Amino acid sequence: MKLLEKLCLTPAIPGHEELMRQLILAETKDLFDDVRTDNMGSLICVRKPRPKTGKKSKAKTDAKPTRIMLAAHMDQIGFMVRYIDDKGFIRVSPAGGFDPRNLFARLVNIATDNGPLPGVLNPGVKPVHIASEEDKKKIPDLNDFVIDTGLSGEDVKKKVQIGDMVTLTAPYAEVGGNIVSQCLDNRVASWIVIKALRQIKHHDCEIVAVFTVQEEVGLRGALTAAYGVKPDIGIAIDTTLAVDTPGVSEDLRVSRLGAGATLSFMDGSMIADRGVALAFEAVAKKEKIKHQRSVLPRGGTDAGAMQRAGDGVRVFTLSVPTRYIHTVTEMVSKADLEACRDLLAAYLQQA
Repeated sequence: MKLLEKLCLTPAIPGHEELMRQLILAETKDLFDDVRTDNMGSLICVRKPRPKTGKKSKAKTDAKPTRIMLAAHMDQIGFMVRYIDDKGFIRVSPAGGFDPRNLFARLVNIATDNGPLPGVLNPGVKPVHIASEEDKKKIPDLNDFVIDTGLSGEDVKKKVQIGDMVTLTAPYAEVGGNIVSQCLDNRVASWIVIKALRQIKHHDCEIVAVFTVQEEVGLRGALTAAYGVKPDIGIAIDTTLAVDTPGVSEDLRVSRLGAGATLSFMDGSMIADRGVALAFEAVAKKEKIKHQRSVLPRGGTDAGAMQRAGDGVRVFTLSVPTRYIHTVTEMVSKADLEACRDLLAAYLQQA
């Protein structure tokens, strides 16, 4: 899990994916036949068919090999600096979806041109000692939050600029048989793609692994990448809700932690191609890989963007059950991660 830890601790909000791109390039030097970065910033990595010796594959006939695009988004939810007042307090705009209830008293890092600058994120409200009972019931709006760096207004304005990236600061930890960290959504996808491709030696399909940008603000990078790649099949790898926790009724669980790789048949952005979904399920059953089906009522993945590219793409989403999504304590099961890795590898070998 050392690779996953490195991925989780590398900051990359929408439009600021440079460090993630560099890390993935360093970790995949021997995996691909061609690598390029498109105009949006997505990393497009091509792996040509690698048939078994002596086997006649589509690559050696007139038939065109099936081109499969794997989409793993590099960005995480975060903020951009939008205003600095004369006292040095910083206002931010969210890049991605936050629940304000999870943002009280958080340490943050501001990515300045001269390196990271630490700060504290809090709403501009009265402390509990002097707040009225009515004040305590109010949930601050995202616009109420400010960052305090402990520096003077003059010093802050010298160091920080409008548009600088801000990320929450949180550790990576193992809790039971699970991983807990910020931005497991969607660092797990990069981990799964890299580990699955390291696992397989032979395949007849052409694999185009795309580490996409700006998913958290509208699936943007996957859409432009899919127009360029023109895949026959598009597979998004992402997290999905595991609301198998107290306070949520059984019918809203979506998926369960520890129940295996999640086959997402529908979400708020797409309806999966049934043939591709059932092919994944058949492989899972054949290889005895633990798996579960799911439908996500709201929210989407890069599959929704790929589906709409060009004249349409057959798509599917392979998901990792995740508790506490869009917080700094997202939780995934190591067994579920390994199930997703093994299922993706097995599917690509037979595609």
